[in-house]
Amino acid sequence: MSYQQDLQYAVDLARGAGKIVLEHYGRVLRLTKTHIATTYEAVTDSERMSQRFIVAWLRKRYPGDGIVGEESDSGTSITFDAPDPKGRVWVIDPIDGTNNFIAGMGAFCVCIGLMEAGMPMVGVVYDVTRDEVYCAAKGHGAWRGAKGIQAPQDPLGDASMLMLTSNLLNKAGKLPAFVGHWLGQTNWKIRILGSAALEAVTVAAGVAHGAVTVNGKLWDIAAPAAIVLEAGGVITDLTGKVIFPFDLRGYQGAKVPFLAAGPAAHPVLLEQVKRMG
Repeated sequence: MSYQQDLQYAVDLARGAGKIVLEHYGRVLRLTKTHIATTYEAVTDSERMSQRFIVAWLRKRYPGDGIVGEESDSGTSITFDAPDPKGRVWVIDPIDGTNNFIAGMGAFCVCIGLMEAGMPMVGVVYDVTRDEVYCAAKGHGAWRGAKGIQAPQDPLGDASMLMLTSNLLNKAGKLPAFVGHWLGQTNWKIRILGSAALEAVTVAAGVAHGAVTVNGKLWDIAAPAAIVLEAGGVITDLTGKVIFPFDLRGYQGAKVPFLAAGPAAHPVLLEQVKRMG
């Protein structure tokens, strides 16, 4: 099955949502998600407008497909409308990097992914302020704009870049030892963008050898996973278990930690994550 038409439609939707987001960039009100019991995660009306736009057009073209989204109009839940969790399900993050968006820092994106039988088949990560699209469809390569991309195939070296998300505390509320170790050395270059999706696609683009997200959700990884995998990268959880196929049944926002890396870098990084904890 070809996913090229699905991909083009998702790219157009991501760009359309990006226009909505840019209209409010720099002048937004910070709200709070009421369905998150343990933290006060930021949300804005811009995110809800972005998701509303994407969902409306997906339902118009693909009325039988399921939809999972980070936001809902009420702010009291995520969106989970997937009558067939093993079928075609679109996974949406209307703004990944919300705190950057609120602060006026340009590292945020719109993410649209299509999963089928729990596998990421289409992914679009639209870097809004740079007007740059990272995208992929199963069997059709991975792209950064009009240029094909590939995850790093070479081993880690002194110039290798690693991406970490800003929320790094584990379930015990402590900083994992591997994070302290990586921050305490000067060979690998550590960067934090504040957007798990943008960090992951730097691996697909061959910029970074690895990206670690400790507290991500499905919508942080569904779209970039399609891109990383099609670019020849590897994605697992932080214990080395595969994430995909993902069991969508009853998903209500559980965390999905992940390590995305080039094939030579992945086992080295995973060994350190597992050994140091």
